[in-house]
Amino acid sequence: MEEREYEEKVVQINRVSKKTKGGNRISFSVLVVVGDKKGKVGVGLGKGIDVIGAIKKGIKRAKKHLISVPMKKTTIPYMIKVKKGAAKILLKPAPPGTGIRAGGAVRVVVEAAGVKDIVAKILGTRNKASNVYATMEALRRLKDEA
Repeated sequence: MEEREYEEKVVQINRVSKKTKGGNRISFSVLVVVGDKKGKVGVGLGKGIDVIGAIKKGIKRAKKHLISVPMKKTTIPYMIKVKKGAAKILLKPAPPGTGIRAGGAVRVVVEAAGVKDIVAKILGTRNKASNVYATMEALRRLKDEA
């Protein structure tokens, strides 16, 4: 089996039903997080008539929109609080050995990025997609300490 360069994680699968003249049209939207565990992470939303097709589209989009996460050893350089839409996310650096103390949506993103020690809190909405996008925005805003 060949070694994959990115780890893919499906965060959310939504079944979408649309009323049409001929009946219902069912499709799926899938939120996927892709990361190399070495500081690169991306998120993509794929839509399709079947789940596998939607996952593939999500992975393709996530790989196209990768960001680099600045790291200070095994954690992030400094605390950051981000509000994006209804989602509010707080990310704090943690000493080595702490591990990832974060809720589901944030955990998936920081794990994929390769952050080993972090404390995070979801303060706003419970919507997984919003929290994933807010976490990505927080990581995007981080800058290396000079």
